Amino acid sequence: MFGLYLLYYFRVFERQIGSNKYSVFILFATIFSTLFELMILVVFKDYISGGLAPGPYGIIVSLFVPFFLDIPVSTRFQIFSVRFSDKSFVYLAGLQLLLSSWKRSFIPGFCGVIAGLLYRMNIFRIQKLKLPKSVASTASWLFAPLVSGGSSTVSSRRTVPRETIDAPLGPQFQGNWVAPTMAESEAAISTLVSMGFDRSSAIRALAQARNDINAAADLLLNSHSQ
Repeated sequence: MFGLYLLYYFRVFERQIGSNKYSVFILFATIFSTLFELMILVVFKDYISGGLAPGPYGIIVSLFVPFFLDIPVSTRFQIFSVRFSDKSFVYLAGLQLLLSSWKRSFIPGFCGVIAGLLYRMNIFRIQKLKLPKSVASTASWLFAPLVSGGSSTVSSRRTVPRETIDAPLGPQFQGNWVAPTMAESEAAISTLVSMGFDRSSAIRALAQARNDINAAADLLLNSHSQ
């Protein structure tokens, strides 16, 4: 259950970097985490009985690398003098997943961290790689739960012209912005902030997109890619 939650949550990176680069990351993490797992099984075969736990542990845990480095903390709070942030529960879910089968799940997770770090270090200039459409389509089919998800994906959102992000705000949005009173508006702002955009840009994009979070994300992604 924690694995499914994390797979869904980490779809934020597809919105942040685009489907093609996200597919590259997933393929890279899959290949290298699998290679590292095989190497560990060969070298430490006498100490690992029963093999490793099946499942995409390496892929999921590799996504914690960009999550730690790229996703800012948007809220902080305290429970019984213990400080938490909006990222704390994601880390707890990852820790539970990592230790769910002890070393049988810890080893694939550790390999995933190494794969994520190698991607971050841009080994083989992997971050410059762009998959051909045919390969990207195949990757989307193979990793459907990771790189596709109906209306929430980048590819399925409607395209909004980039110039609208710089267009003047309507009368109802001019002047100093007052925090939205509707809970869903504040939730939309928090979601965009958790994707790495600053709050003022998120508010402006949501204003232009009439509080449509998918359209607002498109606006922000298009403006950053130009």
